[in-house]
Amino acid sequence: MIAKRIIPCLDVAAGRVKKGVNFVNLTDVGDPVAIAAAYQQQGADELVFLDIAATNEHRQTMAAMVEKVSAQVFMPLTIGGGISSVADMQRILRAGADKTAINSAAVADPALITAGAEKFGNQCIVVAIDTAWDPASQSYRVYTHGGQQATPLDAVAWAKRAVQLGAGELLVTSMDRDGTKAGFDDRLYQALGAAVNVPIIASGGAGKLADFVDVFEQTPVDGALAASVFHFGELTIGDVKRTLKERGVVVR
Repeated sequence: MIAKRIIPCLDVAAGRVKKGVNFVNLTDVGDPVAIAAAYQQQGADELVFLDIAATNEHRQTMAAMVEKVSAQVFMPLTIGGGISSVADMQRILRAGADKTAINSAAVADPALITAGAEKFGNQCIVVAIDTAWDPASQSYRVYTHGGQQATPLDAVAWAKRAVQLGAGELLVTSMDRDGTKAGFDDRLYQALGAAVNVPIIASGGAGKLADFVDVFEQTPVDGALAASVFHFGELTIGDVKRTLKERGVVVR
């Protein structure tokens, strides 16, 4: 059985790690290089690094910071934010990333998924999906530009198309749960798991140990991503892994 992954996320703006609630009201957390090194010591399986202001500021992800982080940590790094071309992907991979995450650019130009997968392999292409429940349509709607722009896309349908185009993994964030510590949106990940056959990373809502247990026992996700509970020392990676092992969930 493939081990489930516990993945801290560093949302970065202006060279600092930030954390908010529902994608707004950002609070400064600290230096990304130091925080990344601390998570490696805790036993994190991977690290997701998102330059959350890059797309809205119409600039590229900061490769220099990626180089600094990759020099300090030796776990897989997924880097996203402001990546809008195959050249951007190549630059980030050369800087030390193992995978590139694309969101707004993939929605704007779905062919970018295929182009990246053909050049670097599906395993390097993560399609990030930010989504929120839409009561009017009774479905999950896709958002871009750091959650600021709604699209007409249904999240499950978009996930299926992204995989068909070459995405090797999906990083799916529930905007409704982001930063709330109310638990992962298990209904969302159940629907996605039934629709696609690539690894899915659940993001948004982790608040207590039971939330990690629930998302792995109730849905087919391959990894659980969290920020606030790890950044502010409410939980450690070790806490989560010990609890999961006690429940029979396979972890590294």
